[in-house]
Amino acid sequence: MIRTLDLDHSEVRDWASLVGDAPDSPNHLMASTRAAYLIAIGQNDDEKRPTDKDELRKAAEAAGRPAEIEVYPAQHGWCTIDAPIYDRVQAEKAWGRMLTLFKTNL
Repeated sequence: MIRTLDLDHSEVRDWASLVGDAPDSPNHLMASTRAAYLIAIGQNDDEKRPTDKDELRKAAEAAGRPAEIEVYPAQHGWCTIDAPIYDRVQAEKAWGRMLTLFKTNL
């Protein structure tokens, strides 16, 4: 989503990480957006890249962008209702946070 919000990009693209050195890494694009962020990280993603959440917080703060960044006690993909890894409690929490973000910022 961060790459989508960067006004120089016209289509959604996928990426392997939210933090990187490339200029189009999401942590570098925050400053070029006017967005508020909800970054919900699965615990297994956090285990693989434990410093990403801290780098994202620093990037959001440096960009002056509001950001809620949380590691959820669930596995990557937990919000997809028909996925085997679906976690109803954590999915409802994440969707609720997203709806709050929309109500507050749109």
